[in-house]
Amino acid sequence: MTSPGRGAAVVTGAAGGLGRAIAAALHADGWSVLLTDLDPDAAAAAAVPSGGWSAALDVRDEAACVAVAEVAASRGGLGLWVNNAGILVTGPSWEHDAATRRRVFDINALGAVNGTLAALAVMRRQGHGHVLNVVSLAGLVAAPGETMYAASKHALLAFSLGTQSDLRMAGYRRVHVSCLCPDGIWTPMLHDRLDDPGALASFTGSMLTPQRVAARVARLARRPRPVVSLPRWRGAQVRLLDTLPRLTAALIPFLTAVGRAGQRRQSRRSRPTDPS
Repeated sequence: MTSPGRGAAVVTGAAGGLGRAIAAALHADGWSVLLTDLDPDAAAAAAVPSGGWSAALDVRDEAACVAVAEVAASRGGLGLWVNNAGILVTGPSWEHDAATRRRVFDINALGAVNGTLAALAVMRRQGHGHVLNVVSLAGLVAAPGETMYAASKHALLAFSLGTQSDLRMAGYRRVHVSCLCPDGIWTPMLHDRLDDPGALASFTGSMLTPQRVAARVARLARRPRPVVSLPRWRGAQVRLLDTLPRLTAALIPFLTAVGRAGQRRQSRRSRPTDPS
């Protein structure tokens, strides 16, 4: 049941994985959710359980983000915009071509910037609203093997925190920007990374379910905070490593071993069981 007065919630990259789980959690918490995705058919299918409200959206298209924000605002205001769309590339930075590097930043960083600014144009006019950016622990530390991904997430974190400060300087007290920085999440983004040495960092901690992260998104939507890590202890751990780059470099062999062990553990957990 939709709670009156909240306005609509927009979720990007919502056709599957974490985005779909976020949309479901927000719907269960009373939001009217507009599911958006590059694949309109998949977004429409994912939207059926929450009322069937969906739209095609390429977050790289600034004008398209503006149009979606206005559509959402037409249904009682825009209360929440969740920038979830993102892609992962792994391996040494020098192995990626220019097109790949640009695509990572265009989607993970500039795509979220487009969504944030489109949402804020409505929210500033309303005088209230909340942008929630799904960052990553890779936005808090330079994850080895995921350099380009981490760089794009660092950019998003800096943009989000700076924009929050800009809003306060401009006198907007009821418009918020929050960042959620989760550990590795078992979604299709990692399903084919169990043998990828570049993805070891994503397997060094607690492998989260999309539902657990989505539940935290719903809580954060109710109570905005600038930066939240999930789990909390991992945020403290990676922040410490970020302040000690020489130590982090020295620990690479250990972190590699831990990540490989995590990949093997997740491989066993995700192996189909024999019905016989």
